[in-house]
Amino acid sequence: MRLLPAFLLLGSLAFAAGTPKSALDKATLEAYIRHLFLWGPQIQVTISDPKPSELPGLLAVRVRAAAGGASQEQDLYVSKDGRKIVRALIYDVNRSPFEQELAKLTTEGQPALGPPGAAVSIVVFSDFQCGFCAQEARMLRENLPKAYPEQVRLYFKDLPLDQIHPWARLAAIAGRCVYRQSEEAFWSYHDWVFANQAQLDLKNFKTRFLEFAKSNGKLDDFQLAGCLDKRLTEAEVNRSVAEAQALQVNATPTLFINGRRISAQIPWENLKQVIDFELDYQKSAQASSEDCCAVKLPVPVEPK
Repeated sequence: MRLLPAFLLLGSLAFAAGTPKSALDKATLEAYIRHLFLWGPQIQVTISDPKPSELPGLLAVRVRAAAGGASQEQDLYVSKDGRKIVRALIYDVNRSPFEQELAKLTTEGQPALGPPGAAVSIVVFSDFQCGFCAQEARMLRENLPKAYPEQVRLYFKDLPLDQIHPWARLAAIAGRCVYRQSEEAFWSYHDWVFANQAQLDLKNFKTRFLEFAKSNGKLDDFQLAGCLDKRLTEAEVNRSVAEAQALQVNATPTLFINGRRISAQIPWENLKQVIDFELDYQKSAQASSEDCCAVKLPVPVEPK
């Protein structure tokens, strides 16, 4: 089996006889990528003006495709003569390979479990009406505190998929209302919603939610009712959704483990391997940093 190259060269646009075409012409580029990706007329395509890129000799062009409420973006690189297009991920060996994702992820003001400053941070984008999210949430809650009580911190972020889950946004708003009163209570709410997905719908959600609040004993159900009715936390949910869109997250659950994206539900055994790898990497990087900057005398006993 032949190995794929590090980047995929799409080839010359001059695939037909006649005057060579140029990808620097937006109409030409749009027609080409519509053919490439099977994007029909129902998909709206927006192409940015070309700009200098990190790769010498190539110009960067951002392409955005949208249909309904869904959208995705990707960067293409075009040769300066307009004949070649490259799809590539660019890495700098002096920087984290996940630097771009980490720059777009925010954790301040998000529900979290685990010690601050933990070596491994897991950010999960989730939807309270998503069955796969419920399974993964249960797996994370049952295993992370026991296996990594001091090494891992988990952050929860909302990504309600409004097109297919009619009460997911309401549940996200309610969750942020609970979080305003108590972070501990948020995780109780988190577990309650996922455990009761089958019994919840758009009509009964508020009633069932307030029943949960009263049973919790630490929440002001009157304030929660007002928060939910006025959708006081929807702006916070929208910021989380916008962040997901900037990261091109379009499915739930999606995890970022120290910036490493995992775009599908993952079994605990596999997730544990990733976490252990990250912990080993952090130890190795710390040891390397200490060794590089310390000069030690070759003596058998260190002076006190």
